[in-house]
Amino acid sequence: MDYKDLIAANLSSCTGLDKEQVAGLIEIPPKLELGDYAFPCFVLAKTLHKAPPVIAAGLKDSPELVKGFDGAVTVDTAGPYVNFRIDKGVLARTVISEIISEGDQYGNRNIGEGKNVIVEFSSPNIAKPFHVGHAFTTILGNSLSNIYSRLGYNVIRFNHLGDYGTQFGKLITAYRLWGDEQAMQDNPIDELTRIYVKFHDECKVSPEREKELEDDARDNFRKLEEGEEEEVALWKRFRDLSLEVFEKTYKRMGIKFDNYNGESFYSPRIPAVVKMLEDKGLLEESEGAKVVKLEDEGLPPCLVVKSDGTTIYASRDLAAVLYRHEEFNFYKNIYVVGLPQQLHFRQVFAVLKKAGYDFADDCVHVGFGLLKFKDNTAFSTRAGNIIKLDEFLDKATEKTAEIIRKNSELRGGDMTDEEIARVSETVGLGAVTYTYLKAGREKDIFFDWDDMLDFEGDTAPYLIYTYARIRSILRKAADQGFAGDIGSADKLTAEDEYAVIRSLVDFKDAVVKAAESYEPFMISRQIALIARNFNRFYNNSRILNADSEEIRDARLALCEAVADCLKSGLDMLGIGVVEKM
Repeated sequence: MDYKDLIAANLSSCTGLDKEQVAGLIEIPPKLELGDYAFPCFVLAKTLHKAPPVIAAGLKDSPELVKGFDGAVTVDTAGPYVNFRIDKGVLARTVISEIISEGDQYGNRNIGEGKNVIVEFSSPNIAKPFHVGHAFTTILGNSLSNIYSRLGYNVIRFNHLGDYGTQFGKLITAYRLWGDEQAMQDNPIDELTRIYVKFHDECKVSPEREKELEDDARDNFRKLEEGEEEEVALWKRFRDLSLEVFEKTYKRMGIKFDNYNGESFYSPRIPAVVKMLEDKGLLEESEGAKVVKLEDEGLPPCLVVKSDGTTIYASRDLAAVLYRHEEFNFYKNIYVVGLPQQLHFRQVFAVLKKAGYDFADDCVHVGFGLLKFKDNTAFSTRAGNIIKLDEFLDKATEKTAEIIRKNSELRGGDMTDEEIARVSETVGLGAVTYTYLKAGREKDIFFDWDDMLDFEGDTAPYLIYTYARIRSILRKAADQGFAGDIGSADKLTAEDEYAVIRSLVDFKDAVVKAAESYEPFMISRQIALIARNFNRFYNNSRILNADSEEIRDARLALCEAVADCLKSGLDMLGIGVVEKM
């Protein structure tokens, strides 16, 4: 029984408001003693021409409001609020039964059935290293994809590769001048980075040298756009070699894509976009370039074709949206791209809207903040100042292994080297992932190894350890012939027990809110609360040695439910679990 859903349905019948609107208005009181749910009556004041407290009192006495409650829910008022209090034992038995029946798929719904959601994320540049700066979009986009999939949407994961543009003209020039074929075969990304950095270093030698190189690079890109065989072959080789390297990182992180259409895929479709904008009278000349003016939308003009006739990001993104809608008829088209690109996407969506494509309203830019270290390290491929993501993940794994090995030694060396390596990989990668998702996505991230790997802080190691601790309890119980009993769960009414129950109930809403706000931290925050509440319960309560078999078995059922919920939440974030630490 989903009591919040029942309460929303009854309130809808009493007020005439849409059920979904009511569900969005229902609040969780700041204190448990006020009840489990509260409905604010302010929204009804204008239509009913009554004071909110009067409306609340009238709703409380409505027979329709308590329909189906069967004594499990009591209703009272507190000023303008109608408060609902669910019987603790009934709620405990209900939620534990639901979680155990659904297992680590708890939180799944079918609200998106039949709807296509495109999530574009990661999108690294071909021929450049996959560095820690790419991790934010990769981790955030993967989590959002997981969340929407769990809510029943058909998710298509797009990796919009940066595989086109003037930088490839520079790279072709650099390869012809300084490329080392053996190095290309041994470590292609490092070699391509080396010659790309050298190109920019050479441009600093003199204005004449810079003009010579830039002119050659522009000519190479023009040839690439025109389909010249030699330039296309070099570009394809750079792309294929880069993808081989990227795929290793994606596999390590457990990330998959359904589509790798990069900027090059959409380039042949740009002439049709340009013609469409011209036919609609939207494209104007501006200093030799072609733009769409957006003054009415409060935006600067959107550059579609540069003065030299080459395309730009906006023209390729316009072509991409039109293709995606034609091919997938998307419900949402989500771009997980950094906040600095906010204006770009506003312009692209505004151009589509001005051209009469209403599905522009279904395109969403999900921006995110910056990654910083304590020394404010900045990343630049041109300067050669980068931290490769794989090396960063290696370091996280190594540091995690040191901690786990020490803990194992304190317990008498109960883990083998193979177990330590396997657990450290999961926990280390989880620590990195969680750091990106534990707060609002628009906030800048400051990496600190001690904070990230703290087994008692707001971290993935803490959450994974909590899960492993619960699995250990359940194994010990099984060894002694004990098992959880859902039928006894109505005995879980003590303060520490109920705090865990209440946080488990709220997990399902957190998943929906995460999707609606494009904020996975709604889930990370909720499972962190569940873990804290569980550990407080664990430290204050006896489980295997409880006062009665009934309480013992009820608490074991609670343990199983918490483990399933934590695993479900961590999976949505893109984090694995381990059975032993």
